[in-house]
Amino acid sequence: MSQDSILKEISELRERIRLYDYHYYVLDAPLVPDSEYDRCFKELQCLENEFPQYITPDSPTQRVGISPSGAFEEVVHIKPMLSLANVFTTEELQAFMKRVADRLEASVNHLLFTCEPKLDGLAVNLTYKEGFLAYAATRGDGAVGENITNNIKTIAAVPLKILADPPLIWLKFEERSTCRKLVSKLIMQRPE
Repeated sequence: MSQDSILKEISELRERIRLYDYHYYVLDAPLVPDSEYDRCFKELQCLENEFPQYITPDSPTQRVGISPSGAFEEVVHIKPMLSLANVFTTEELQAFMKRVADRLEASVNHLLFTCEPKLDGLAVNLTYKEGFLAYAATRGDGAVGENITNNIKTIAAVPLKILADPPLIWLKFEERSTCRKLVSKLIMQRPE
């Protein structure tokens, strides 16, 4: 592959993924199945890994989530809200297990894992100050999310006060559903 064809392929994949992201996250109308999105994303990751000189800060591979929509007040996260990564091959799984074992200074044979499907939904950070819910925010782009505190207060499973009252607790809450639209419509209702 020539340098021009590599750059062209990378550029086309980025534009395609951005279009898919816009339709999925903003319009709530996916253009392609998750498997096709994952294939394109993985292809872009592979090209960028092979040719790291072409990685740009605005590449979809450099994002955690999607930029805040502007419909809500922005919240800067205390710590980045990272997303889960996918594994598609046995080799990728083995590489992940080796990274975990190396980091823990343990043998891969001594690691225990629990696996579950990655379900669609909405990741929210819940911040409690002195035991009281201070605010709830979406993941957004991982660094900045949107304040959805009033919407989260409608979910009975989310306590407004917790029994412990340390100065600050930052929790990640996953609201999942087999129907993403139900969750999104409840959580992401625009303020009036």
